[in-house]
Amino acid sequence: MPTINCEDVIYDLADLFKMFSDSTRLRILYELVNGEKNVGELSEALEMNQSAVSHQLSNLKAAKLIKARRDKKSMFYSLADDHVESIIKIGLEHVMEE
Repeated sequence: MPTINCEDVIYDLADLFKMFSDSTRLRILYELVNGEKNVGELSEALEMNQSAVSHQLSNLKAAKLIKARRDKKSMFYSLADDHVESIIKIGLEHVMEE
């Protein structure tokens, strides 16, 4: 593992992991592993109101973990890149170890 000398990088890494510390955000990311979805689809899958889901989507987008695509009047959300899916899968493997 490379040596990290810059404190800013460590703070950025801590901020990244904070995004994964909220169960609602994790549930959204997990849903998006299976492909892009709009707010309504996410709300239904998570059994939450659209306002709460939209708030968390905004946080995830600001953290560059998801991206948005407009199709007419709807916004569709997906994972920003393969790294996000890898982090989720590695985390799941870790917690499911015996």
